[in-house]
Amino acid sequence: MTDVLTQVLADLAAEGDRLDALVSGLDADGWRTPTPAPGWDVATQVAHLLWTDGVALKAATDKEAWDAVVLDAIADPEGFVDAQALALATDPDLLAHWRSARSNLHAALAAHPSGEKMPWFGPPMSATSMATARLMETWAHSLDVHAGLGAPVEDTDRIRHIAHLGARTRNFAFSVHGLDAPAEEFRIDLVSPSGDVWGWGPDDAAQTLTGSAGDFCRLVTQRVNRADTDLVATGPDVDRWLDIAQAFAGQPGEGRPPR
Repeated sequence: MTDVLTQVLADLAAEGDRLDALVSGLDADGWRTPTPAPGWDVATQVAHLLWTDGVALKAATDKEAWDAVVLDAIADPEGFVDAQALALATDPDLLAHWRSARSNLHAALAAHPSGEKMPWFGPPMSATSMATARLMETWAHSLDVHAGLGAPVEDTDRIRHIAHLGARTRNFAFSVHGLDAPAEEFRIDLVSPSGDVWGWGPDDAAQTLTGSAGDFCRLVTQRVNRADTDLVATGPDVDRWLDIAQAFAGQPGEGRPPR
């Protein structure tokens, strides 16, 4: 296991633990608390993480089981993922099952052969990429749960992995909207929760993006409206990117309305 994978898995576990601690004391009514995602309560958010962690485990360890998931998804491409989350949200042992899925996926990714990729709904992924994607989604859905329950959430430098994914998926965001990606690279400088500056791209790039890493990560996971961020785009292509940015696989989401 590489040092990078070790760090991402540790940060993924920490994000999962934070959400676990938030929901572990909820009563039945608490689990049914609505969240900012329309139609999704706290249980649905955790159920989605349970389902996706389970599917990621299949992708890493069981090709036949993974192929079966793909066939089901093809049969209902628009509603399949939501249907799985809504169905699992009624599981009386939801939290215990999510804990088990998290643990099993952690072990599978830690043991995955270096350099070998696993299938996914987008391009095939390395173990590090899969762990990063799971971190991104765990963090994003945790934000929804915190918001639903009215619990404050403090950003940590664990979001650096998410910011890196957001920067790397620039071209994907354009392509999923049927647009040609810009030919030139951008310079991205983001202020981390601890106050450091994280940077991507050439120093002399003509088009730039600056702002806080927390707002950038919320934007690329579509947890905030662009109008409610401190992000500053210099250049028309960067400006366009911020309107369509997404770091997750699948079709573009509706995003969030402005506050």
